[in-house]
Amino acid sequence: MAAILPPPIRIFLLRHAEAAWATSGQNDFDRPLNDKGYADAELVADKAADKGYRPDLILSSTAIRCRETTDAMHRAMGATVEVRFVDALYNASPDTYLEILDAQEEASSVMLVGHNPTMEQTLEALIGHDALLRDLPTGFPTAGLAVLDYVNDGWSLVDFVID
Repeated sequence: MAAILPPPIRIFLLRHAEAAWATSGQNDFDRPLNDKGYADAELVADKAADKGYRPDLILSSTAIRCRETTDAMHRAMGATVEVRFVDALYNASPDTYLEILDAQEEASSVMLVGHNPTMEQTLEALIGHDALLRDLPTGFPTAGLAVLDYVNDGWSLVDFVID
């Protein structure tokens, strides 16, 4: 498990919602959400808000599908939640995601909005392989939101919100 110590004391890992297939000549970075993705992003954002989940800071990949997923979350969480778009979250390794999380010393709760397989690998680094298999046996779905708290000297998955 990763040695990220609080702060933050709560981490949210949000995989972007379902994206459209690339059109001819379109690069991966510019793929938007499809209709299902837009709906799922709104549903997960509303469910998270209803549960009182509200990060101090949202850090999102700059890819279009992540920006659109972040927009849904920002609308549900309220305009006072700070949002930053981070180029390094696109096509990144789990180590990059973990380094970005570890650098957030001013926020007590941080949400990363990013991509798979990196999102799933980051979750695994935080909670361990056995916990990942137990809690997400079919993998990290699109528009899935993992909620982790620092408990008893380690990270624990306390909730997983899906559409």
